[in-house]
Amino acid sequence: MNLEFPDADVLQATNDHTVADLPRFAVARRKRDLEGVDDVEAAARGAVSEIDAFESLPEGAEVAVTAGSRGIHDMPATLAAAVDELQDRGLEPFIIPAMGSHGGATAEGQRETLEALGVTPERMGCEIRSSMAVEAVGEDALGRPVYAAKDALAADAVLLANRVKVHTDFNGAVESGLSKIAVIGLGKHRGAESLHNAAIATEFADVIQDRAGILLEETPIVGGIALLENAADRAAHIEGVPAAEIPEREPELLEKARGYFAQLPVDDLDLLVVDEAGKEKSGTGMDTNVLGRYSFHGEDEPESPSITRVYVRSLTEPSHGNALGVGLADFVHREYVEEIDFEDTYVNIVTSGETDRAKIPFVVPDDATAFVVACSTTGIAGPEELRAARIPSTMEPDSLVVSEPVARELAEREDVEVGPLEPLSFEDGRLPSDPYGLEEN
Repeated sequence: MNLEFPDADVLQATNDHTVADLPRFAVARRKRDLEGVDDVEAAARGAVSEIDAFESLPEGAEVAVTAGSRGIHDMPATLAAAVDELQDRGLEPFIIPAMGSHGGATAEGQRETLEALGVTPERMGCEIRSSMAVEAVGEDALGRPVYAAKDALAADAVLLANRVKVHTDFNGAVESGLSKIAVIGLGKHRGAESLHNAAIATEFADVIQDRAGILLEETPIVGGIALLENAADRAAHIEGVPAAEIPEREPELLEKARGYFAQLPVDDLDLLVVDEAGKEKSGTGMDTNVLGRYSFHGEDEPESPSITRVYVRSLTEPSHGNALGVGLADFVHREYVEEIDFEDTYVNIVTSGETDRAKIPFVVPDDATAFVVACSTTGIAGPEELRAARIPSTMEPDSLVVSEPVARELAEREDVEVGPLEPLSFEDGRLPSDPYGLEEN
């Protein structure tokens, strides 16, 4: 995009302070005792075995296995193992993209999204059928159509596969999980748009549960594989849930997932710097539960954490320019804005029905300017008081660089390691690329 923004000299000249006035910073790491799945492939095969309906399918029966648009570390291995297990049973599985309007609401775009996440025909060992064609299979409690992908309806069975976790838009008995990937994912663009419009008229969780019930009755869904992640974004629990048990079991799994959810180890910040935002990091680019911001259809904002300003530095390549969630930030790097594909972003925004999340924040030319401007827009008495933290993404809130006021607090905690305090360094206005040491691990 050819947009003109003020340069660093102009913006920093409006402030009485410089980066030299900022407090010192330290690397901090939160330590956790993590529950994990030792053998993801074996657990996925076991999950398939927990769904009795596969025993009665004839040899050669086609099974559609859902794959979503989130960057779930162990999901490709889970899907591949599930496909292997189904093939060992003499069945014919195929992968179906289940991601609403993501990928620009096109069949090829959704295929490319899966490829960026490591879900390819070669790795899965089966065909990927990508189509946006849907069919209405019923009406919800509001009298609105409920859609399902034609590819799924043509299969002999559908196996849902998704991560169960807290949602970035709403709270309820059912949030992200099997019901959601059925309603929004298999509903494709039309289903996602219909769901979000209905949710504006009533409660989001209620609409998902209502529509999921219809899909469980009217489509060949036989069950689902639920994957729960620990705070390190690795599988902590994998379970197969028969279709009839999903309405009762999924809320129980969600409560279990809440205990795994990784949040910042600090509740009160003047500035949070997020290195990367993107669709594989969160459906909203940045996880709203980490930011403490929903900005969604009048939902009450969380009481914690309290973050005055959020600065996002870059948009991930797998996002393909989809900047949904940029409106959750207060500052955004100029390079992020240059990467935005507004067509992709706006299709996603129109589908979700929440325009605030597409609003472009204050654009800064470099990282140094973001820090200087933050000192004038957070209400602090002076730069030395700035309570700031930097994280790789909202998927990794346990690896931080924190300012001295925050570092001193965290140093008193047994579960957080805090390194030495040093001046914040910039090279041509840019922060160091990996202060956390993650690339070394």
